[in-house]
Amino acid sequence: MKKLFAFIAVIGMLSLGASSYAVAQDETAETTVDTTQVAEETTVEEPAAPVMEEEAIESTSFHKVVKKQFIQGGAMFMSFVLLALILGLALSIERIIYLNLSTTNTKKLIANLEDALNNGGVEAAKEVCRNTRGPIASIFYQGLDRIDEGIEVVEKSVVSYGSVQMGLLEKGLSWIGLMIGLAPMLGFMGTVIGMIDAFDSIQSMGTISPAAVAGGIKIALITTVSGLIVAMILQVFYNYCTAKVDSIVNNMEDASISLLDILVKYNMKK
Repeated sequence: MKKLFAFIAVIGMLSLGASSYAVAQDETAETTVDTTQVAEETTVEEPAAPVMEEEAIESTSFHKVVKKQFIQGGAMFMSFVLLALILGLALSIERIIYLNLSTTNTKKLIANLEDALNNGGVEAAKEVCRNTRGPIASIFYQGLDRIDEGIEVVEKSVVSYGSVQMGLLEKGLSWIGLMIGLAPMLGFMGTVIGMIDAFDSIQSMGTISPAAVAGGIKIALITTVSGLIVAMILQVFYNYCTAKVDSIVNNMEDASISLLDILVKYNMKK
């Protein structure tokens, strides 16, 4: 594209020189010399354009931009924000793995448990629960373990142990919420301290320099932007974990009702 513009410029200047030739030969000569010089300069400078473009692309790479902004924002507060991101991501990944491992095929579990209970009795049903992973199987095991004490006792044990399992599912979510709230606050604190430093510089200079003020404010706001980005990233993981917990808890409640129905039928057969 730059070569095309240079070619058009040269053609235009040559045309201007040709039209001036009809008026005065002296002016034509000067215009031709100027046109030739411009064309030569354009031809010499053109090969450097791709190099400049490559340098611009390299200088604006994502890694370098992040590194530059991290340094400009101040290593102290930016390190705290980065630490909040690392801890929040570690807790989020741990919760996601735990919740995915806690997910159970409830329909298959209930069918296997009912079949084992009818064919092999309570011990066979307990064995099915022991071999199944997840909180629902653990709740079923607690209920089957107290089947001789009556349905009311089984119901109370299922409800109580369901609360315990719910607490285990929600374990660590409060810490993720802490990181979500802490990251922006650290960013705001860095911004306030940066603004104070900017005004101290203005006071020491004795005059207001727009460049100094703008640069100080820019650096101060980097911490706030970083804190908000960290909070948004962690918020996505937090919402995923809470939605997963709600889904598992709903399955637990439905499965508990199905277990009580199965045990009532089993006692009636006895």
